[in-house]
Amino acid sequence: MVSKIIGFGIIGCGVIAPFHTESIKKVDGAELVACCDIIEDKAEKLAEKEGIDHWYKDYREMLKRSDIDAVCICTPSGMHSEMTTASAEAGKHVICEKPLDVTIEKMDAMIDACRSANVKLGCIFQRRTYNSSQKIKKAVEEGKLGKMLLGDAYLKYYRSQEYYDKAEWRGTWELDGGGALMNQGVHGIDLLQWIMGDVESVFARTDALTRNIEVEDTAVANVKFKNGAFGVIEGTTSVYPAQSTTLDIHGDKGTVILEEQTIKQFEIMDEEFSFDEIDEGKAGGSDDPGNIASYGHVIQIQDFVEAINEDREPMVNGESARKAVEVILAIYKSAETGKEVTISDLR
Repeated sequence: MVSKIIGFGIIGCGVIAPFHTESIKKVDGAELVACCDIIEDKAEKLAEKEGIDHWYKDYREMLKRSDIDAVCICTPSGMHSEMTTASAEAGKHVICEKPLDVTIEKMDAMIDACRSANVKLGCIFQRRTYNSSQKIKKAVEEGKLGKMLLGDAYLKYYRSQEYYDKAEWRGTWELDGGGALMNQGVHGIDLLQWIMGDVESVFARTDALTRNIEVEDTAVANVKFKNGAFGVIEGTTSVYPAQSTTLDIHGDKGTVILEEQTIKQFEIMDEEFSFDEIDEGKAGGSDDPGNIASYGHVIQIQDFVEAINEDREPMVNGESARKAVEVILAIYKSAETGKEVTISDLR
């Protein structure tokens, strides 16, 4: 099969867009064609910075271009489904920033639209791509940790009131879809369930304890996984200083502690097992959303280009990406009702 150069368009020219534009330029077989933002000046500035000739205010106009094969959706979370559906109907493949969207109905719609149009749908969860994450996932799958007992995620970010006030969509149910968990903590929640396996149910508390926002700035959830293991998710955007994202993974034969991208402990019972501490630098973002490692985006966009050319699923497809959002929605429902919520009840 002869690989085709995949032309990309960017929808949304905010904080995360440069991670996509820079990644596209580094990916073999990818070409940045155009960008779009409802604030046309932002689109023009990004186009000028990236050396491309085409920018748009209306993304539907951009989608008419025959030289665009795929789009990166970098808009507020609650807009993802509408833009994905329109892109699929225009015959474009879609790679979407996290979270996939903010409701079950919207996620279903975008998955169905891409399946119906026979285009690929991918979602950015770059923490899955790190060597440390891959090593832990493999160890769990191979049973090195024995029977899985506990999987805990501590997701303690700092976002000031000014951060929320700078953009009207932040901290809203409609477009942010939630707070500390849906916007920031979703990365750690995705990684936790990817390593531990699917979540069965949650029991939770959430609230806005310090920030003047519609959604939560603090959340705690008790988790039960389908494999019988228990866990805890703690998420916040209000602690100062921000803490590193940490996952504690325990089986009856071993323990792994992951702090950002660094494996701090990897110990297995009755086995002479040593490991070189994997330190790929800080994944970032705990205190500044623009301060994150970029190479995960490069890996995922490279994979997405190859998935298009090889006609296969991308490493994180729509069905896989929706799982983290389902966990978060179950946490919100549990906090609202005061009851344990089973993931399957959401569907």
